[in-house]
Amino acid sequence: MRVAYTLEQCWHRVPGGTARAALEVADVLDGIDDVTILGVAARHRRPPEAPWRPTVGVAHLPLPRPALYTAWHELRRPAVQRATGPVEVIHATGVAVPPRSAPLVVTVHDLAFLRDPTPFTRNGRRFFARALERTASDADLVLCSSAATREDCAAAGIDPARLRVVPLGVHAAPVDPSAVAATTARHGLHRPYVLAVGTLEPRKNLPTLVEAVRRLRRDDVDLVLVGPAGWGVEVDALVAGLGDRVHVLGFLPAAERDALYAGAAVFCYPSTFEGFGLPVLEAMAQGTPVVTSAGTAMAEVAGPDAVLVDPTDVEALRDAVAGLLEDPVRAAALGVAGARRAGTYTWERTAAATLDAYREALG
Repeated sequence: MRVAYTLEQCWHRVPGGTARAALEVADVLDGIDDVTILGVAARHRRPPEAPWRPTVGVAHLPLPRPALYTAWHELRRPAVQRATGPVEVIHATGVAVPPRSAPLVVTVHDLAFLRDPTPFTRNGRRFFARALERTASDADLVLCSSAATREDCAAAGIDPARLRVVPLGVHAAPVDPSAVAATTARHGLHRPYVLAVGTLEPRKNLPTLVEAVRRLRRDDVDLVLVGPAGWGVEVDALVAGLGDRVHVLGFLPAAERDALYAGAAVFCYPSTFEGFGLPVLEAMAQGTPVVTSAGTAMAEVAGPDAVLVDPTDVEALRDAVAGLLEDPVRAAALGVAGARRAGTYTWERTAAATLDAYREALG
């Protein structure tokens, strides 16, 4: 089976979780004997940054990204086969949806632009709306990262009979304590810390998190923010009141990020909306107790093995974090349960469900 597999998001300014998921699944699928993954992207002069560089081959269409996205959504050309040659299935792993010149599978991680359109530009909202229209009209199957996303897709008009829930995965190997110690020392982390990971953008709800940590009124606990700069958040102004108790570390390689998960006293992810919430699973995989948002996809991922709170309630968030800091026995038990749960979410499982979708689309 030859699969045209879109990977243009690897070249985005902030590739994010959608690129990571696409790359992880591609790696597994490409190791299956009867499957060939053929990456598809726009015209580029150079490969993406190292963390986002595909291990599968990528064929490039002759248009730069803006022109390609417009051509795909408005003109429904060029076909991916112009770059890949014949394929049995097309998988749109990101938002841009190529024309259906073979059975088409589309992954939808979230419909954030419908939940809260304010962080998006007018052009961005138009682009996402067009992608949703093309998905609803052309996709044979739509893969949703969570049941929450499946419900959003159905509410947005996609035929429920074509929706499949395909959860994401995680690498669950614990980080060696020596690596944790080296990483925390390298970043000047000498006190217990509350960790948050993710692109710095409005829905990550950082003002509530920062205020909750400030209200801990503990000089012996730091806040660590890991993730690339996104949009709509003035981080320096936001954290100014915490002084040397806050560490804004930016994007980090996976090994360092995982070491910081493992070393954290608490992982706190009060995002108001996600399609899945991969950082929750990554923290759980390292045995770190998690506080995250009730009534969201993150609650679905974490199940009973995390502390769930209203992400807009500063006092509830503060109390949840304080409760884990002050009760190490409970925190340790939650970490053990979370690690066990994370072990059930593997990229092999994600890839197997994706391959099942390809076969179903082929009929």
